[in-house]
Amino acid sequence: MLLEDSTLNEKQQYSIINQLANTYLQEKDYQGLVLFLTDRVEQNPGDTYNSYWLLMTAYAYLSMGAEPVAEYYFDRILQQCQDLLVKGNSVHFMCLQNLIQISKTPAHRIKYFNDLITRFPENINTTELYLHLATEYEKDSQWNQALKNYTLFLQQPDATTIQIPGEPDAYKNARHFVDFNNSSKDWTFDSLPALEQAVRKAIRNYDWRALDKYKAKVNFFSMSWKQDEMDANAQSEFSMRSFMRGNRIRVSDTLDEASNPNEAYLRTWGWSTYIPVWYLYFRKVNFPVDSDIHGNWEWAGIYMGNKL
Repeated sequence: MLLEDSTLNEKQQYSIINQLANTYLQEKDYQGLVLFLTDRVEQNPGDTYNSYWLLMTAYAYLSMGAEPVAEYYFDRILQQCQDLLVKGNSVHFMCLQNLIQISKTPAHRIKYFNDLITRFPENINTTELYLHLATEYEKDSQWNQALKNYTLFLQQPDATTIQIPGEPDAYKNARHFVDFNNSSKDWTFDSLPALEQAVRKAIRNYDWRALDKYKAKVNFFSMSWKQDEMDANAQSEFSMRSFMRGNRIRVSDTLDEASNPNEAYLRTWGWSTYIPVWYLYFRKVNFPVDSDIHGNWEWAGIYMGNKL
């Protein structure tokens, strides 16, 4: 066999192996390619090009639909092989790109995202990766790390404008998470009945000071049903005082039928001549960082007008 010629240098051997490997690929003989390349690596552990041969092996397994085996080889390259530039592209970078696509384990994905940020910052959008890291840390219940990476995401100059596939509310969610963490959180109630009872009593007594106290101090919104709660004009600060003076406020006897275990709506009316109906929006607090607050309820906003 030509490869057994002892006079061939490493680059000449590379050229021959690459030609043979591409022949397997053209014939879609992925199993044959795997056997050929893995045997080559096993017999020549010091070959400079082993990372490339194992990369081709991993791609062959992807072509056969064997993602877990492909993941093993991509990770093996990172752990055991030196990096190599192929047509100007880093093999390790290609491995990390594939691993974040096929890996199903948050702990593994966290490692791969961190490796990309640390080793290849010039090849990636760090803003997007900080967001992905934060969500992976959440999945792995590492709440403080999630908070740290949401903060890093928000500090990036393009955080407010970046479009991240699969994360349409990235900025809003990160902003809420960080701002909520930095707040007093003293407006939350242990349960929905406790919150509902307090709000009803305050309306009944026309106690605007109590209502102002019960309103969430982070991202409280007042908007129409068609708006987004993060719209600039939906986040305006106001006191309930100006809407209670001189008006006769009424409250429905029960929560709206659209309420569920995580959200509730209380229909009220009489607030103004132009838009008399307000739906007070209550929601369960999702903040596992603080077990004393997580699962409490907050008055998060107001929907103006009748439901659409």
